[in-house]
Amino acid sequence: MGLFDKLFKKGELKEEPKAEQTQVQQAKEVEAVGWDAIEKEFLRVYPGQNNPKHYGTIIKWIMGGDDPLDGISVYDGGDFWHFVSFGLTEIYEKECEDPEISGYGYELTFKLKKNQFEDEEAEIKCICGILQMVARMVFKNGDVFLPFEYLYTGQTVGIDAHRKSNLTGFITIKDPTVETIDTPNGKVEFLELIGMTDAELKTLSDRASVEALYNKLQSDVTDYHRESVV
Repeated sequence: MGLFDKLFKKGELKEEPKAEQTQVQQAKEVEAVGWDAIEKEFLRVYPGQNNPKHYGTIIKWIMGGDDPLDGISVYDGGDFWHFVSFGLTEIYEKECEDPEISGYGYELTFKLKKNQFEDEEAEIKCICGILQMVARMVFKNGDVFLPFEYLYTGQTVGIDAHRKSNLTGFITIKDPTVETIDTPNGKVEFLELIGMTDAELKTLSDRASVEALYNKLQSDVTDYHRESVV
């Protein structure tokens, strides 16, 4: 069984009401300077999107829940959805000893091409589940990811909600859409996941091979319907 097969059994996500976003607002009352800095950068890229789709965890990690991320926001990029996580960096108070870096130093992002999905909400929640899964690997195992690395599980089912896509794993890059930011809690970078086919993943061996494959792909938007480039 693949690593992604039980995503929704490990944690629960719910979309926050746009009008209220009560859980987010309550959390942000606790001096959420890191959270605010992330939102400010995404508002620079997507002006006017002050209330993007937001999925908060029902039971926080600190309260014994399974989901390390306090939330995931989804911005409308036109022909794709742009996801960003909140929780791998210090989104509230400063706790780590290193004053230069906020938490693990990065948040996760993902760009999903809009494809007239049978159930778009299910596909968005699927990606939220995957981002929580990757964050869980960081929190539990100390697996800190860098640009031009890859996540290969050997599974053959797709990463989409219906497990039909040819994309079965991921590579990582520095998100080219948003910039590294300085927050009161330290520096925050944005590490983007890109969906890859099994054939593509089997060609990878080091960071140089990942970078070469990314250059061949010529896009950082994950398209469930694209063909393999190898």
